[in-house]
Amino acid sequence: MLLNNLTNWVAEKFNRAQPQIALEAGTDVSTTAQPIYEQAFERVEAVNRGVSMIVQAAASLDYDVKSSLSSSVVAGTRAKQLNNLLNYRPNPYQSAQDFRKNIFTDLILEGNAFIYYDGAFLYHLPAQQVDIETDEKTFISGYSYSNSSIKFSVDEVFGVHDTSSKSIYRGTSRLAAARQSIETIYSMQQLQKNFFDNGAVFGVVFGTDNTLSQAAKEKTIQHWMQKYNPKLGTRRPVILDSGLKPMPLAQTNFRDMDFDAAMRTHQEKILLALGVPPILLHGGNNANISPNLRLFYLETVLPVVRKYVSAIERFFGYDVEPITSSVSALQPELKDIAQYHSTLVNSGIITPNEARAALRFGAIEGNDALRVPANIAGSAANPAQGGRPSESPGANNE
Repeated sequence: MLLNNLTNWVAEKFNRAQPQIALEAGTDVSTTAQPIYEQAFERVEAVNRGVSMIVQAAASLDYDVKSSLSSSVVAGTRAKQLNNLLNYRPNPYQSAQDFRKNIFTDLILEGNAFIYYDGAFLYHLPAQQVDIETDEKTFISGYSYSNSSIKFSVDEVFGVHDTSSKSIYRGTSRLAAARQSIETIYSMQQLQKNFFDNGAVFGVVFGTDNTLSQAAKEKTIQHWMQKYNPKLGTRRPVILDSGLKPMPLAQTNFRDMDFDAAMRTHQEKILLALGVPPILLHGGNNANISPNLRLFYLETVLPVVRKYVSAIERFFGYDVEPITSSVSALQPELKDIAQYHSTLVNSGIITPNEARAALRFGAIEGNDALRVPANIAGSAANPAQGGRPSESPGANNE
């Protein structure tokens, strides 16, 4: 009876500041991502490649589902069923890879990902169309999709959120920190386009000592546009009369502007905002590729995957762990872990089955006893035996 009262008391405890938090956030919390982020994914090479690297790496990991973490397992969902949803068939219409790519693409570009569970299958909900309905006690009271045309309860939808400095409800797109670099690249691309559209030359101003009428000015301009357009490859002789003298509009040519170096700098800033070491795209040798690839997984891919795993564990109530044994960049770490557990087993600190459980292998019958090291004084089977011989009675003790 006391335990039940304690459970009910804990279940009814709420954050006293939550009503104010919900009031400041508003009734519905909608997307904060800007259209420029999706456009950048389509138009900017560094954004497309960086996001694709994270998404492909995160989507390639399978998951190991173990026993339940608590009694709050989603009704009717077994561990075997969850394993099938995560690794093989999330729904009748998508493969596990396609489903994961949708989730992680939203998580990187929009900062959030939302998953609908109908009791049998998992479905991806485009994050930009999902609004979070706040609650004064339980944080979230529900979800709405496409301007509240479809409503979902908290038992049907769960979200995965990236880091945000402003909201507890929604994450922020990783490209938000690189927005200035993206806009600068757009401007540089537009300038390049205009440069070549104009025949790869800067504009020229003609000066004259005479005063031309408006009609004469327009006629001269039209004549030059038709006869001496560099885009048409015109190479006719030019005769300047009426006192016309060419004066260059700019003394700087396109090479002097050093667009390649500036473009590379902004691309590296974008990659750093995403969490991708730029050297992975620029190339290198085995001495610097391997540690940067390992850093990419440890500091970018696995934290993103862990956000996804944490949301699944909370919603379904099972112990879920990403399987990293197939990732070649993490193999040295797995070797160290294996050596670490072998040392603990052979030193008699943990049993072989405890080590197998830590490595997420099944138990083997007969491996629940501690191993006694053979290099101690005495018998390995019975430490009480062996050691210094006992002295016989009456021995000379001189």
